[in-house]
Amino acid sequence: MATAEQQEVRAVAKWVRMSPRKARLVAEHIRGRSVPEARTVLAFTPRAAAREIEKVLRSAVANAEANHNLVGDDLVVSAAIVDEGPVLKRWRARARGRAVRIRKPTCHITVTLAQLEAPVQAEPPAPAEPVEEEQPQEEPKAEEKPKRKPRKKAAEKPKPKPKAKASGRKG
Repeated sequence: MATAEQQEVRAVAKWVRMSPRKARLVAEHIRGRSVPEARTVLAFTPRAAAREIEKVLRSAVANAEANHNLVGDDLVVSAAIVDEGPVLKRWRARARGRAVRIRKPTCHITVTLAQLEAPVQAEPPAPAEPVEEEQPQEEPKAEEKPKRKPRKKAAEKPKPKPKAKASGRKG
């Protein structure tokens, strides 16, 4: 048996101006999904990272179709990785001549696609030889439980009349 190597295609977006932690939350949603399903998930995800990851996914599908002659809809997202990039450090003026550092994180987004593994089809089982069916002997029926008798409706009682209020004052 020859082992066929599974072809993987990837696309990378570097120095994306977004926190890697926020982008990882979205990347978790598409790992292991098929490409059409991942596109649908990203289209309905309200986070800004979804737009960036969708661009990388589209790029990976385009790479697979153009460079490897694969069908985009037959691929699966085998890996969606978000790594930290360099942090841009800026300064903001504060009161009494002080300055505060502002950190602007970046990230590198990598999406790897692989072909769907075709399920191995087992050979259908050989047809079984017809067996003559014996007619089952009638078994004695168990005694059936008697049916419940319908409940009798309670006799309607006249409703009590409301009591008249006392006319005196409480003291």
